Amino acid sequence: MDYIEKLLETLKDLAQRLIETLLGPEPQPEQELIPIPVEEPSFRRQR
Repeated sequence: MDYIEKLLETLKDLAQRLIETLLGPEPQPEQELIPIPVEEPSFRRQR
């Protein structure tokens, strides 16, 4: 039984590689940008 499970896993991996080769890799979701707080002075010094 263990042999059959190993064989099925190998076939699944080969099928996944074949699909990626033919259609390209699975699209990765865009990473969500993390907002970075920036302190802005309320007034600017003039020279």
